[in-house]
Amino acid sequence: MTRALFLLTALATGLFAQTSADFAQHFANEYRMVPNVTYLTMGGVDLKLDVYQKRNVTTPQPTLFFMHGGFWVAGNKESQILALLPWMEMGWNVVNVEYRLGAVAQAPAALEDVMCAFKFIAAPAQTMAYNIDPNKIVVMGESAGGHLSLSLGIIPESAGLALQCENGQPMPKPAAVLNWYGIYDVQDVIDGKNKQPAAQRWFGSMPDRMEIAKRVSPMTYVRAGLPPILTVHGDADMVVPYPQAVK
Repeated sequence: MTRALFLLTALATGLFAQTSADFAQHFANEYRMVPNVTYLTMGGVDLKLDVYQKRNVTTPQPTLFFMHGGFWVAGNKESQILALLPWMEMGWNVVNVEYRLGAVAQAPAALEDVMCAFKFIAAPAQTMAYNIDPNKIVVMGESAGGHLSLSLGIIPESAGLALQCENGQPMPKPAAVLNWYGIYDVQDVIDGKNKQPAAQRWFGSMPDRMEIAKRVSPMTYVRAGLPPILTVHGDADMVVPYPQAVK
């Protein structure tokens, strides 16, 4: 019995190791990584993104544009690499974006940054360099990154949040939005019944914080003609209020 269990475990371990090695080889053969591409410099800080580009293709590829979470005051792009692997397994290009956190620049800096990153990656120079189809860019994020993905899909250029990155290109429109438990109503999490200390740190003690919170809330701009949006949110979430997803 013990010997049989040992053999079964050894076989399973060997199969797992072989599968992992096959995947690693497949990943190395199918993708090249272009790390830390500077998309904007603000206040002496170079803001960067990573590009995972599919090799051996001659046509523009569908691309995931991803933003990490952390209530706009924590997190980093490097911590999210494992979450991006399923998209690469499906053959997508992936762009993994960093943005200024609250300790460096308060609201609305994070949103301004990702809008600039989106304009940067959708511009002809980058779509050609990285073989990106500008009509097939899906934006996705978790928590604060979910808020940023909703914002890219909903907040119009006329809101003036992309002025710092004016490059002559109109604000692109994502093909779709995947929102993982993102904040839809920013006012609610900084001074409403669902307020969170981390979210409040993004605004600090600025006197007009509720006005800015409304300006960066996707719910402020809901209208016809938006891209398809899929929201994924658990109803037991104690951090980002589930009612926002329903709303």
